[in-house]
Parts: sequence; structure tokens; C-alpha cells
Amino acid sequence: MMRTLASLALLAVGATAQVIESSSFGAGQTLSPNRNSIPGWAIGGEGHEPQVLSNKVILTPPYPGNTRGSAWAQSPVSQSEWSAEFQFRASGPERAGGILQLWYTKDGESRIGTSSIYTVGQFDGLALVIDTHGGRGGSVRGFLNDGTIDYKSHNSPDTLAFGHCDYSYRNLGRPSIVKLKHTSSIFEVTIDDKLCFSTNKVALPAGNTFGITAATPENPDSFEVFKFILESATSQGSTIPSNQDSTPQQPARNQDPDQPAQPIKPATEVTMNGLAAQIADLSGRIQLSGKATNTILQELKNQALKADQRHEELIQKSLAQDRQLAQFDTRLTRVEQLLQAVQTEIKNKDYNGRFNQLHETLRSSHLSLSENLQGHLLSVITASSPRMGFFIFLLIVSQVVLVIFYVIYKRRRANMPKKFL
Repeated sequence: MMRTLASLALLAVGATAQVIESSSFGAGQTLSPNRNSIPGWAIGGEGHEPQVLSNKVILTPPYPGNTRGSAWAQSPVSQSEWSAEFQFRASGPERAGGILQLWYTKDGESRIGTSSIYTVGQFDGLALVIDTHGGRGGSVRGFLNDGTIDYKSHNSPDTLAFGHCDYSYRNLGRPSIVKLKHTSSIFEVTIDDKLCFSTNKVALPAGNTFGITAATPENPDSFEVFKFILESATSQGSTIPSNQDSTPQQPARNQDPDQPAQPIKPATEVTMNGLAAQIADLSGRIQLSGKATNTILQELKNQALKADQRHEELIQKSLAQDRQLAQFDTRLTRVEQLLQAVQTEIKNKDYNGRFNQLHETLRSSHLSLSENLQGHLLSVITASSPRMGFFIFLLIVSQVVLVIFYVIYKRRRANMPKKFL
């Protein structure tokens, strides 16, 4: 009887829970009625398109790397006191990495988009960062900004964290549960029901919107988000326990016989619900692995095709070089044969007599040329030398001409009329 009353009291307290549906997802059986979007949320990405499955949204895939994903609530939160539950899972190779942020900011979708805490500019609000900062297995850190600090250009944004704790979140095989609680007296962050950090100096205004962003390097982690439940401050009591976590209630012995007994769900139905959830999760993983495998196979096929083309080009170049080498060998063989023929001809013939005959011819030509040239030069010089008689004749003729001109000048002067002053 006492157990029944306790269960009824728990149900009564849980019935007062006020989930803010416009800023929540994952509270029902399925994440979304369609596979392309989440009602009330904007999904976006860079380098890929985030996948919305029946029970989770994959912000970053396991392949390829250098991708970003985001999910932003379209309605601002009107309550100033609230609590939020955020479930995620990160998995990847041993040396993979990535960063996951939970934002509560003003105009987050337009100002932040798919940015991380290291690439965002000036934002106004809260950022909860989950990554492998400092080389540890993982950490959870809280950042605040009033819109005046540019994190992207800051020298060391890691020093701006106001709270942190270590938490190894990678490859756990289960979702990690992060809970945030904000009231007028406290701001608290817990992970897997363990306190991470809390403070009474943080006051966040109403009117901000929640958002989730993830970014990965070349060797990526896959970030999967299963649910985000936002509740008002009046719902900070216990929530309604799910069938998976509860045990079948025993009927009360002192029950009124006139009142019909309430139907009790058998344990097999609970087991089937758990199996259905596991099968849905496994189906999503298999589908994601299949897509990643197809992408890898297509990439390998493209690389093989490129390798074949390159190999064919190298073969063609090698054949062309072989032809050029064959032509060069042929020419070299011809030159060697010609040199051998010249060498053989030189060895077989004696050119000493011809050289002596040529020498005698040159010497006789030189002697005859010297004698003829000497006589010819003497005759030319003698013939071209001036004669003394010719010079004397020219001198006499010039004197006679001068005398004649002088006589003519005197006669003309004597015959000219005289002027008297």
C-alpha cells in the first residue's frame, strides 16, 4: 500500500512538469515525424548535411573529416529560470577529435551558425564546450560573453572559461547526459548525475535561443545528439519515470472490489520496447556505416581509375622514350661506322708523297710570285713618277699667262675716264 501511494505521489509531482516544446526534441518515441528536419529547429552544416534519424541527429559523420553541423531552436526562451537535459554520444578512431558546443545566446543562428568557440566572433550569452582540451581524455567548460569579446581574434580564448571539469566522453558506447540548471540563485552543470561545476554569479536573461554545434578535424569524431529537453523552473521536480526504468507494480491487497483493477503492462512489453529502441539505434548505425562504406568505396574506385590513367600515361611516355633511345642508338651506330671507315681509309693509304708534292708546288708558286711582284712594282713606280720637263713647262706657261693678264689690266686702267675733284 505504501509503495502504491509513493508511486501515485511521484506521478502527481511529475504531472506538473512543463516541457517547453518549442525548444525541445527527442521527448517522444521518434525524434521527428519526417527524416529531413526537426519541428521548431533549423538544421545546417558545412561539408555535409546532418542526418536526422528516428532517434538521433548526426551532426558530424565518421567520414569525411573537416565538417560542421548545427541545430538551432527557432523560438527564444521566455522563461528566465529553466533546466535542460542534453544527451549526446561521440565515437571515432583512437586519435580522432572534434568539438561540441551547447549555446544559449542571443541571435545565435545568425551570429554563430556552425562556428565553434575558437572561430566564433562576438556572441552574447553562454557556451558549454565539450572537447579534448589540454590533451586530456575530455573536458567540459563554460564560457560567457556579453557581446564585447571577439573570441576568434583573442590570443587565448581557453583562459576565458569560468568553470570546467574533466570528463572522458569518447567511445563510451552509450549517450552522455548533460544537465543544466539556471535559477536566480544558482547555475549548475551535471554530467551523468555528477556535479561538474556550479556558481551563483551567473545570471542569464530570457529571450535567448538554444543551439548545438559540432566541428571535426581531418581525423573526425562522429557527434550524435539524441535529445534536448528544456523545462521551465516549475518542472524541476521529478519527471515521469519511463516504462523501461520502472518495474511492474503489484496490485494492492485492500483494493475496493467494486472498482475494476487497472491493467498492468507485462514485462514482455517493456522488453520489446527496449529491444525496439536498440534495433532502431543499430539500424541507424548500420545505415550510417553503409553510407560511409559506399563513400569510401567510391573514393577508392576514383583513386584506382586515376591510378590506371596515370599508369597508362607513364607507359606511353616510356614507349616514346624507348623510341627516341632506339633512334639515338641507330644514329650513334652510323657515326661509329663512318669513323671506322675513315680510320680504315687513313691506315690503308699513304699521303706522304702527296704532301711533299703539295709542298713543292707551294714553294715554286711562292718564288715565282715574289720575282714577278718585285719587277712589276718597280715598273709601276717608275712609270708613275713625275717628269721635270713637264713641271718646267707648266711654270713658264703660268708666268706668260700672268704677264698677259697684267698688260690687259694696265691698258684698261689707262683708257678709263679720269675723275677730278
